[in-house]
Amino acid sequence: MQLTHYNTHFKNRTFPITLVCDNVTNAPNIGSLFRICDAFGVEKLILCGEVSLGRKMAKTSRATEKYVNFEIQKSASKVVETLKQSGHQIIALEITNSSSPIHTFNFSTKQPIALVIGDENFGVSEDILQQSDAVIHIEMFGQNSSMNVVQATNIALYELTKQLV
Repeated sequence: MQLTHYNTHFKNRTFPITLVCDNVTNAPNIGSLFRICDAFGVEKLILCGEVSLGRKMAKTSRATEKYVNFEIQKSASKVVETLKQSGHQIIALEITNSSSPIHTFNFSTKQPIALVIGDENFGVSEDILQQSDAVIHIEMFGQNSSMNVVQATNIALYELTKQLV
């Protein structure tokens, strides 16, 4: 029998993960990010840039914006700087000439993690890449060199929480 959200027995859990969105502005993507933050027990979602929480976002989020701890800030760079000063390990999800494959990366269990994801078109800004303690990427095997920011975040949060359980 297929289970519904009324009869599943998943244990509620919150992980020391802050998801920082560097100028992710597409409403359906933001709604999906709320859902996955809820699903993966993310401690906090920080949306940075010109963000609007309208009807399209709410339709995709399926009310998870009511449960996920979130805030909206103007500058992702300042948010990352503050998180770094407060002891977070800053990890950017981006393909660069020096990024590490996510499946080989060992996430810290000794300090909170700030996972930074980037703009739908331009990725994580160079300024934030420079501030990051690590830059990780998802290995891809097709012709395309990128994937949707939400799908990439799903994969990253799955791998991250799998290591923290």
